[in-house]
Amino acid sequence: MYKKLLPLFAICLAMNGYAQKNTSKGKVEVFEKGEGYYYESILKDVNAINEKLEEKEPFVRFKMDQSDLDLPNDPGLYETVWCNQTESQGNAGTCWSFSTTSFYESEIFRQTGKKVELSEIYTVYWEYVEKARRYIEKRGESLFDEGSEGNAVARIMNRYGVVPEEVYTGLLDERKFHTHAKMMEEMRGFLESLKKNNAWNVEYGLETIKAIMNHHIGEPPVEFTVEGKTYTPQTYMTDYLQLSPNDFVEILSYKQEPYWQQVEYKVPDNWWHSDDYYNIPLDVFMDVVKKAVKKGYTMSIGGDVSETGFSRETNCAMVPDYDIPSAYINEDARQFRFSNETTTDDHGMHLIGILENYKGSGDDWYLIKDSSSGSRNVGEDDRKFGYYFFHEDYIKLKMMGFTIHKDAVKDILEKF
Repeated sequence: MYKKLLPLFAICLAMNGYAQKNTSKGKVEVFEKGEGYYYESILKDVNAINEKLEEKEPFVRFKMDQSDLDLPNDPGLYETVWCNQTESQGNAGTCWSFSTTSFYESEIFRQTGKKVELSEIYTVYWEYVEKARRYIEKRGESLFDEGSEGNAVARIMNRYGVVPEEVYTGLLDERKFHTHAKMMEEMRGFLESLKKNNAWNVEYGLETIKAIMNHHIGEPPVEFTVEGKTYTPQTYMTDYLQLSPNDFVEILSYKQEPYWQQVEYKVPDNWWHSDDYYNIPLDVFMDVVKKAVKKGYTMSIGGDVSETGFSRETNCAMVPDYDIPSAYINEDARQFRFSNETTTDDHGMHLIGILENYKGSGDDWYLIKDSSSGSRNVGEDDRKFGYYFFHEDYIKLKMMGFTIHKDAVKDILEKF
């Protein structure tokens, strides 16, 4: 009997040790309407063109209380790579472009030493065109929305090239922040009229979609000058940036599809049903993240940011032990949350740094560059402004996949 109880006793000791290390408690907070960077900065700008943008009433939220925790929420603590300062996506649902464009900027510097700022909205413009094309070709049976996936950027670059930020910002009339709400309303209304009237003319449809966008965000350039030389979007990408979008791959980890195969990531924002994702086991996934960033690679990473341990006050993302203890986070816990939709594919960010074994705790943390308004609630003078700090457990449980240079994962790709 004693021998049978010994393993159970050991488990209890281990769990008690974990609780002492990561005792977490929650609290209920009431957020008043009008608080935070989104309301105090972005809405003031975008309301000039959006007559009745949705305003949220005060709401009650249960969240992790991180106020007494010693947290590594200073970017200076992290081993990082070069990247530009964070750009705001404003009120637009275009995190996929902002995060992956930032990733490409860091990759261009890593490979060529050139520091460039690329236009996120140029990619968004042509992504909307391609979404409209598929909507028309599929007779309305395709998603037309603002969201997309990181590998959409490579797909658009291969077809339309890329341009510097300074030649196409997507901001007109001295606006400071992006908003596509009114533009999307008009484009959706037009596409729905095509469906209602069974008027599936691709050329007419795309020209109208472009006209709507040209009015709201401007017409993208067909040529421009950089350092005294004229480029097209395609030649700027190939000749000046020396960028090949085909050098980048998508890494995924979810159990509902076979591991060690390329699979489709079955989420709404993968609207073109790309099946180019390299699906790997969770332990390999986490190993790749750590090894890659330590070698100087970054990644555009995406997943869920709606958990109670995701704080917009400390800018830290953790998994509270009242949710699931660290020792229990595995591929089943991850898939369970994806399958019941408590993990959703709702945000893309740029992972740029690592802090290993914080204060001897054995825990690794990751520095995340973020374009959303939530990362800015701390104020522009705060070192945390525009960044998040992810505990390794949060990535393990809630981040589903990432875009990375193929050289960072050569050994993984060989197994496919």
